[in-house]
Amino acid sequence: MSTLDLTKHQRPLKRRLLYLLAEHAPAVAVALCFLLPLTICVLTAFMTQHQAGTGSLWPSPWEFGNFREVFSAMPFGRDLANTMLYAGLSTIGVVISSVPVAYALARLRWRGREAVFMVVLAAMMIPAQVTSLPLYVMYSHIGWVGTLKPLIVPTFFGDAFSIFLLRQFFLTIPDEFTEAARMDGAGELRILLRVLVPMTRPAIAAVGLFAFLYAWNDFYNPLLYTGNSDTGQTLAVALSQLAKNGHQNAYQLQMAASLMFLLPVLVLFFLAQKVFVEGIALTGVKG
Repeated sequence: MSTLDLTKHQRPLKRRLLYLLAEHAPAVAVALCFLLPLTICVLTAFMTQHQAGTGSLWPSPWEFGNFREVFSAMPFGRDLANTMLYAGLSTIGVVISSVPVAYALARLRWRGREAVFMVVLAAMMIPAQVTSLPLYVMYSHIGWVGTLKPLIVPTFFGDAFSIFLLRQFFLTIPDEFTEAARMDGAGELRILLRVLVPMTRPAIAAVGLFAFLYAWNDFYNPLLYTGNSDTGQTLAVALSQLAKNGHQNAYQLQMAASLMFLLPVLVLFFLAQKVFVEGIALTGVKG
């Protein structure tokens, strides 16, 4: 091949590379905006206290003892256990309570079904702050304030967003599956557990992941109900109070604690990413 032919062959390749670069430039820019704070957090977590306050961007030397010092600066293990208890039980509660309600709204025919579904949609639009005062008064009268009960128990009575998401997924399943099960003598509970639940695992996994991430990162509700408790705090609240407990300038400890708080969520998301994306993609196809 001559030099002229080779040059002509390389021009389309360069054009394709430039086209791909221009096409993905906005996505790369947005990704950098999200990755920059995380990168600063990771680098600061390995700095010494003197270096963390100087504005340096690269640890020199690398201080790995910050993660060990976090456990002496705050009850990290206890707060982690509270957070896992809250996130785990609330996820179970949301899934167990939302699946039957979504099935009833999507697959059963009964009077008032559309009105109940409108109530579910309206519940999604109510800000949490609107109901905070009456709920706090109610939980205070029954002695639940200062414990994790106000955070966990309500999740076993359904979640509006999860019900809506699962209902949309149930609507995408052909009626032939449930009609065939009814002809075989199966009841509604058996149809739900044996036919629909196995077919809706991606959507249920997405709902569970949503619930877990919400509970893990929740700050407002734990602050409201457990903010004054010495033993019932979650990590989200404890991290905000770390700077008030004599560690105002210990930025390296704050970043190290934040990194340990973030790590389980990142691991869970990457492990469940395929199921999560599949569940979101398949949900809401049919309205």
